[in-house]
Amino acid sequence: MTDVSLELASLLCSRLCHDMLSPVGALSNGLELLAEEKDPEMRKRCMELLEQSARISADKLKFFRLAFGAAGGFGEQVPVGEPRALVDALVANNGRIEVNWALGATSLPKSAVKVLLNLSLIGIDALVRGGTLDIGAEQREGASEIVVRAAGPKIAFDPAVGEALDGSLSLAELSSRTAPAWMLSQLAAKQGGGLQYALTDEALVMGAVLPEG
Repeated sequence: MTDVSLELASLLCSRLCHDMLSPVGALSNGLELLAEEKDPEMRKRCMELLEQSARISADKLKFFRLAFGAAGGFGEQVPVGEPRALVDALVANNGRIEVNWALGATSLPKSAVKVLLNLSLIGIDALVRGGTLDIGAEQREGASEIVVRAAGPKIAFDPAVGEALDGSLSLAELSSRTAPAWMLSQLAAKQGGGLQYALTDEALVMGAVLPEG
């Protein structure tokens, strides 16, 4: 493993730990409350909160397994229902975001699924006040084409993430926040493809073209 790979893996792990801290912490707090609480109604409420935190934790782990990991258990092609279910589950925990899908293929290469998930995550992060997340993917002329549009009353987009997407951010400038986008730029470049993004006050639009083979 190269120094670059080690640095990227370290930063992706940091991002995963950061995102998992809240639901796992809620589980720990809930268990402490449950151990001390005697009132039946309050214990019932604690159990509901524990179930919610456990579900959120499981949803995030499944998402990151495919978004950051090697996607073991899948062949070279992944059914589109898999990433769709992962994004829908992630957004289900945020009632302020609505997801719309336009999928023109029944399956996508692993690399395309990884790009779709990570662009979706960037879009979700950008919708700090909620909004709509439109996700499209198709295969044509020997390439996977992916587009993600996040639109809402306030778009929060770190310029460094944009630099990571277009490949202009150096390895020395990487952080756990920009590492996923940088990973996508490297993946797209390796396949002879590319990433694009456009930002306005109302929307963030990101696209990717990934040639196959």
